[in-house]
Parts: sequence; C-alpha cells; structure tokens
Amino acid sequence: MSGFGGLASLEGRWLMARNIVHDDGRCDVFDGECVFHRSGPRLVQDETGVLTQARGGAALKATRRYVWSQSEGRVDIAFGDMRPFHSVPLGVVTYETTYLCPPDRYEVSYDFTGFPRWSSVWNVMGPRKDYRMETQFSRTAG
Repeated sequence: MSGFGGLASLEGRWLMARNIVHDDGRCDVFDGECVFHRSGPRLVQDETGVLTQARGGAALKATRRYVWSQSEGRVDIAFGDMRPFHSVPLGVVTYETTYLCPPDRYEVSYDFTGFPRWSSVWNVMGPRKDYRMETQFSRTAG
C-alpha cells in the first residue's frame, strides 16, 4: 500500500520507537506500543511504553491518547478530550502541518512512504521547550 489510506489501515497494534532530542543535545528514548481500536466511527490511539531520560533516574511509564476520525478526504486527529489537534489528507505519502498552542508551536511531518511502516517527526518550540521528537511505527505480527 502506498500512502495513508485512512482509519482502516491503522487499526491494530504498532511497535513504537521514539527519540526526543532536546536543544542541548540530550536524547530521551521511549519504547512501547500503540494500539488503534474502534470506538464507533472513530479510532482511539492509545500509546503505552517506557520513557528513559538522558538525565538518568528511574525509567517512567508513559501513556498518551488521541482520537482519529475520518471525513471528506481527510483524517482529523483530536486530543483524548476531543479538542481538535490537526488533520492529515487521505492518500498522502508525506505531509506537514503546524499546530499552534500559544506560546508554543508544534510542527509535524508524517512519512507514509513505506507503509505499513511510517513515521512522525515533531519539532516543538516555545519559551520553555525546544525539542525534536522522532517516532517510528511498525505493525506488530498478529
């Protein structure tokens, strides 16, 4: 399959490998999985894993939730509480967009070129944050 085909193409379990590179060069690492499961016409994306911080200390359990819904040639992604986040057009191979949450700015780049392997890269800038978050997704067997 080439490009992003919508909600049905995401359903199921995905392995996640994430690096969070801070402006000072530190790199935190998140290893875990992402499950896309149906909730009516939507897909709920639940991420769970372990975050290992470059500063040391105990590894932390980390979770995150988003809600994906499909409409008129695009998929809308919302936060877990249903606040709008951003959209991705259907059928794209790569796509970039920006989410503004003043005073912070979030720029994302999706790459579906090798789907079902895909990635997202977030560049996050603000008064108290400056990092690049790179995530690789690969479908799990079974």
